[in-house]
Amino acid sequence: MKTLLIVMAVAALAACGIETAGTAATAAAAKKQEVEQGQAAKAQVQHDLDTANQQMAQRAAQAEEASK
Repeated sequence: MKTLLIVMAVAALAACGIETAGTAATAAAAKKQEVEQGQAAKAQVQHDLDTANQQMAQRAAQAEEASK
């Protein structure tokens, strides 16, 4: 009887470990997705800034050319 209780206790504790590992894996996957989204947002902002800088340079060149 004691052996059965010990086996059941060990099995229950092992199940908790598996659940914890599963939770950690889920959290890691969510964090990875968050990082990827952040990188995509950063790339989009950089692209927008580059585009704005190009437009500003073109307008400045046009204004300089027009003032000659």
